Amino acid sequence: MRAVSPGSPTDLLARVNRDMERSLLRARNGVRYVRGTNRPKLGVTPKDVVWQRDKAQLWRYRGGPRRFEQPLVIVTSLVSRSYILDLMPTSSSVEFLRDYGFDVFMIDWGIPDELEAANRFETYVDEYLPRAIDAVIRETGAKEVTLVGYCLGGVLAFLYANGHQDAPIRNLVLLATPVNYREMGPMVAALVEGRLDADDLIDATGNVPADVLYSGFYMMAPTTVVAQNATLLENLWNDEFVKGFQAVSQWTRDQVPFPGAAFRQMVDDLIRRNVLMEGSWRLGGRAIDFTTTGATVLNVMASADRVVPRAAAAPAGELVGRPDRREEMVVKGGHATFGTGRSAFKHTLPRLADWIGSHSDSGHETKGKRWKSDSSSSLTATP
Repeated sequence: MRAVSPGSPTDLLARVNRDMERSLLRARNGVRYVRGTNRPKLGVTPKDVVWQRDKAQLWRYRGGPRRFEQPLVIVTSLVSRSYILDLMPTSSSVEFLRDYGFDVFMIDWGIPDELEAANRFETYVDEYLPRAIDAVIRETGAKEVTLVGYCLGGVLAFLYANGHQDAPIRNLVLLATPVNYREMGPMVAALVEGRLDADDLIDATGNVPADVLYSGFYMMAPTTVVAQNATLLENLWNDEFVKGFQAVSQWTRDQVPFPGAAFRQMVDDLIRRNVLMEGSWRLGGRAIDFTTTGATVLNVMASADRVVPRAAAAPAGELVGRPDRREEMVVKGGHATFGTGRSAFKHTLPRLADWIGSHSDSGHETKGKRWKSDSSSSLTATP
């Protein structure tokens, strides 16, 4: 077949037809987007609730090969919805990890109301997490688990792993976990400087409302919304792009209230005193030393993370775990790269899954996908 020369009448006609088709698709998708129709269903990977206490639930995802003896337990953040890690079919971190061969569990904290206003960090570290991990052990018969904490969930994970001598943790993986709150930027500046107090943000329910948290995230990069909308307009003809854009936008806006008592602790101790940088924190009547866990610790940071900048997350690699069992990984992308985007499935998740798999015991091989990692992410051991 003869190639079409650029600039020829045939090439020009093809470009006109393509632009007309895309204009029609933009109009159709634009109407759907404004009306809110055709929104993708989120968090739909099949799962079962295997443990529950108050609003907190432990989910176990169905299907997939089981190639490793240690289950993988994800601890989510207190301030955002967990479905960022299970966004859509074929664009889901838990689906990827399940198909890689892990028995995947996730702890979802639910949506707090007046009943959770008194929840402190001790509630999660000393009550919910030990019981949830016990439930994983009962369900699987495993002796140890790989614990993966995302954002503030990473803080809960390493406090639990170090605060309980009998914690059955083989590997502790921290994803974008804030430790140095002096490096958290505009989100915490007003609290650090005393221009805002915790009680200024807590409402009648005793919690920090979800819209206050969303405003805090928006303040970090207000022009980002303009850039994102421009990108949407440019790609409005592309059904798959629009679907992904809607999913991430919904998650960004879909914050949850923050329990008031835990928020006061975070402001007083983590933000103003920056206590995590001391390598220990006094909780539940005892000082938790961050180096007591026997787990192998992997600190994972995103190179362009604006929510938890690399400078805020990096100290975890120097403070958490025993010095000879600490490793570090830097991946491409921003804060959501662990759950969405091409980089997540091409670079981040394959690299992460390979690391966890290499630090787990192999069980019997079953039929399933074998994902190949890309070596563009950096992985280094810290002394």
